[in-house]
Amino acid sequence: MARHRMVVILLEDVLPLDYAIPVHVFGREASEAYDLVTVSVGGGAVPVAGGTTVVPDGGLELLRKAATVVVPGYADAVDRELPGSLVRALAAAHRRGVRMVSICSGAFALARAGVLDGLTVTTHWSLCADLAERFPALTVDQSVLVAGTGTVLTSGGVTAGVDLCLHLLHADLGPAAARHVARRIVMAPRPADGQRQFVEKSVVPPGDDVIAQAQQWMLVSLEQDLSVKDVAARFAMSERTFHRRFRQRTGLPPVTWLRDQRIARAKELLEGSDLSVAEVARRAGFGTAANLRVQFRRATNVSPREHRKSFAFGRA
Repeated sequence: MARHRMVVILLEDVLPLDYAIPVHVFGREASEAYDLVTVSVGGGAVPVAGGTTVVPDGGLELLRKAATVVVPGYADAVDRELPGSLVRALAAAHRRGVRMVSICSGAFALARAGVLDGLTVTTHWSLCADLAERFPALTVDQSVLVAGTGTVLTSGGVTAGVDLCLHLLHADLGPAAARHVARRIVMAPRPADGQRQFVEKSVVPPGDDVIAQAQQWMLVSLEQDLSVKDVAARFAMSERTFHRRFRQRTGLPPVTWLRDQRIARAKELLEGSDLSVAEVARRAGFGTAANLRVQFRRATNVSPREHRKSFAFGRA
């Protein structure tokens, strides 16, 4: 059986782990099924973000025989314009039906080539807003690890590239092959299209306006049984006016924002304490452990216990 030709594109200041993941998974762990090559614009050595350089196997001409093209993340992806030859090569590969894949900020390269138009995609959570703003023809989901279609796939930040590669192995070779490689690289196999990115919630900015004050009060009152009506009354507004002004400032309805903050508080407690799930539920404002489990799984696709287990390695 002919091996699947996979081409990894190395852009200047490529992120070292982003390109190393597909090289290791497909070039080392599954080399019997994949013919992996690396390329750069012009075929020359490429600087790696953080120092050193990497020498590719060739130039963009190697894309002509690709079955899958992988674009790892690279530094300054939000604002950096790419060489026209690269953009044209990506667009041409996409038109030929080549599977197009990005890891982390590599999504910006695919977006600049028009590959992501009309799709729901993802990238590192810290870059999602920029990706959505610069490319309105696509939809960005910052919560998932892998997003896209069977022929165009994007992944979240850095180590989400592992989930993406296992997802590709599962699609190409079946679940047994994916599980085998997952064990080899000491990675717990999981459904990449279901697991969520662990998104760092931004701190509410200080402010003198009434909505900022309401946000700050809600954050310190998460344990309480808060309703939009009660919060609006506390700040001398009708429920309708509060809802409208809150959404104008945050882009979210008050109930959704409050739920997100409670989920964020629950994550902090699960990651950094040995509190029971019931106590986490009480302190985060979910009331009962059962309610926390339902809301947490709905927001993250994992249970509170599974989330805690994912972070157990970092605790004493």
